[in-house]
Amino acid sequence: MRVLVTGGAGYIGSHTTKALFQAGVEPIVYDDLSKGHRWAVQWGRLIHADLANASALRLALEEVDAVIHFAANAYVGESVKNPRKYFQNNVVNALSLLDAMLDAGVRKIVFSSTCATYGVPNRTPISEDQPQRPVNPYGESKLFVERALRWYGDAYGLRWITLRYFNAAGADPEGEIGECHVPETHLVPLAIQTALGLLPVLDVFGTDFSTADGTAVRDYVHVTDLADAHVRALYALEDGLSCQPINLGTGVGASVRDVIRTVQDVGGCTVNSRQAPRRPGDPAVLVADPSRAATVLGWKPRLSSLHRIVETAWDWHSRSKSCAQSKTQSGNSGRSS
Repeated sequence: MRVLVTGGAGYIGSHTTKALFQAGVEPIVYDDLSKGHRWAVQWGRLIHADLANASALRLALEEVDAVIHFAANAYVGESVKNPRKYFQNNVVNALSLLDAMLDAGVRKIVFSSTCATYGVPNRTPISEDQPQRPVNPYGESKLFVERALRWYGDAYGLRWITLRYFNAAGADPEGEIGECHVPETHLVPLAIQTALGLLPVLDVFGTDFSTADGTAVRDYVHVTDLADAHVRALYALEDGLSCQPINLGTGVGASVRDVIRTVQDVGGCTVNSRQAPRRPGDPAVLVADPSRAATVLGWKPRLSSLHRIVETAWDWHSRSKSCAQSKTQSGNSGRSS
């Protein structure tokens, strides 16, 4: 089986291409490298092109049996400031992909979605049947594609599985790839970079939430576990399963202060932090109900304890030269955000 992995040079995409390769599936990475990295493409050839490039997309789809669609912009704050960019890339380009798939006779897709489609949840843990009320254009753009998939499935026989991630974190346990965003906005790598002295201080956005220690609680899931779920979803489509949204999380929450303590324990270093105001729309708690993933995909996270997540991320960030070079070449200031 050959699979087109859009955005396969990015963080979750590159870990998934490794998992596909190890499962005997041939990944073909389709990425414009605007956010992804050429060094992360190690388990399949790269087609360096944008989804708006109709001819390149058409030729790529002629070679494959299914698609895993990661390619998207994914910064919540940026989406509020520049929604036009997010609806163009995340919605218009996704619809172009779906149309090109139909034209090529490719009828199976695993779609990378997000818990941001839920907005501020009515209750936690969050199950797939909870209302979806996004509070930012990023979540809205992902929800639009989820809805389009349902209608494309009904009208054209497109078979899909939507995977709604909670907080992806960690790095490949073998140290071959890891997280490298420019700019970096995720808590675990920012805390590690602060501990390593690469950043002066870590901002803690909100210390007055209605949680045990006052900081926001999130459901952190190891990126290798996420990659495994994509392989399972792909095989589920091959076996005839279709048209299901599935949460990917652990069902266990960790606060910002829990993450900071774990980074200090793993690294033996202090994380200098300071209080900062809450970010608009930030819920106090986002924790998944992952029971459907276990029932439908047979998926259980194996590496997603907070200690293991931080341990693998620490190893990657303390040893990786590839990410440091990417940041230098992009002119990243290293400022925490």
